[in-house]
Amino acid sequence: MAKEKKTAYYGTGRRKSSIAKVRLVSGNGKITINGREASEYLPYEVLILDLTQPLVLTKTRDIFDVEVDVIGGGFSGQTGAIRLGIARALLSYDSATPDDSENKLRKPLKAAGFITRDARIKERKKPGLKKARRAPQFSKR
Repeated sequence: MAKEKKTAYYGTGRRKSSIAKVRLVSGNGKITINGREASEYLPYEVLILDLTQPLVLTKTRDIFDVEVDVIGGGFSGQTGAIRLGIARALLSYDSATPDDSENKLRKPLKAAGFITRDARIKERKKPGLKKARRAPQFSKR
């Protein structure tokens, strides 16, 4: 008997210094981050709700299993990178699905701001300052 090949949809997300490689596979909504369950990997429930927003918005939460490899940054940056990766993977699923209306998921994802990459990163430290903008305390004498 031939082995049935599962179709996977890929998306890469970046946020601050985090990079997430996301893979959507048909399943029942299980989220795996770096080989661990999402609730085990992320310390706060709010972060899990944040990264599932694109799936909830497009009503595909129970259709796909999400497998993520993420490196760099902290939990918040990683969550933002995963969210962008999921949104991009949903776009590739949408373009691969033969429907009467092309890109039906793009409009709601774009309106919610899930497709846009957040370009804000840490500003570099300048010479003579303690941090990027923090100057040493002023003293007259």
